Amino acid sequence: MTPAELKAALRVKARELGFDDCRVTTAAPAKHRELYQQWIAEGKHGEMAWMAKNMERRSDPRLVLEGAKSVIVLATNYFQGTKPVTDYRIARYAWNEDYHDLIEKRLKALEDFLNAQGGITRRYVDTGPMLERDFASEAGLGWGGKSTMQIHRQLGTWFFLAEVLTTLELPADEPARDFCGKCTRCIDACPTQAITGPRTMDARRCVSYLTIEHKGSIPLEFRQAIGDRIYGCDDCLEACPWNRFAQASHEAAFQARQSVFAKSLRDFLSLTEDEFRALFAKSPIKRIKRHAFLRNVCVALGNTGTAEDLPALQQAAADLHPLIAEHAAWAIEQIVARG
Repeated sequence: MTPAELKAALRVKARELGFDDCRVTTAAPAKHRELYQQWIAEGKHGEMAWMAKNMERRSDPRLVLEGAKSVIVLATNYFQGTKPVTDYRIARYAWNEDYHDLIEKRLKALEDFLNAQGGITRRYVDTGPMLERDFASEAGLGWGGKSTMQIHRQLGTWFFLAEVLTTLELPADEPARDFCGKCTRCIDACPTQAITGPRTMDARRCVSYLTIEHKGSIPLEFRQAIGDRIYGCDDCLEACPWNRFAQASHEAAFQARQSVFAKSLRDFLSLTEDEFRALFAKSPIKRIKRHAFLRNVCVALGNTGTAEDLPALQQAAADLHPLIAEHAAWAIEQIVARG
């Protein structure tokens, strides 16, 4: 096949595997690598130490795969429409199974297809050193929004990115245009003002960072702003007007897990270690472990709970893990103060 024919066949194969978009860009250094390096230098990545490693490799795919000529960027829609009715919020991407497992299998099949054409490949689904949003924009798969999230004209903000590096030289797509215009809805929606300016994020203030990546006590200054969010935050994504074009995904693995969403906030506090692992089996939530998850639950109860929640919180305040005990005690103080 000619490069153009191979690219056309690649896009057909990607659709067959369940990807919702497939674009190509050249394996050149990322255009915004200096902004990334500055962001790291300012410490805005917080405790995410891995982001400060392999900085040159993250910026140049040719250092990741010798002889790389093309970067294939893929999108997977995870939008599930109406939210479950609960007294808490979980980021949409974590409503059910971990997307890494599903997308990894699809990427492997795509790699096999490309390798059969004589190429050498390497695949990533945010599992390696790649400034993936930069390459997505260069490939025409959406553009970097003012929230720093990628926006797609058909998928809105509700999609996962994945990449395949290849030594095959494929025709590149045109870079995406920026369609944000004067809109600042995502910036205005951020509950902790983590988006400090257009396309500028201080992760240390972000609710997703605080409830997922941050390992210790949640700073007092952010606890009330976290509200009822117990894993991640979708506020800046939900605010984006491009989501009016979003269509619900047909992927069952992304549908809300009923065994989770049938529970109330205080129900989570009674989970033992074994029950936590069973409830969140194959879920990204399992990775933060019981103590961090219940820390988040306690903060949400401190913001939204009533006297009916006090017995469960009092039991949590006696938990052997200090992180749970501390946040449960704080939640009790908040509820008592509200009367």
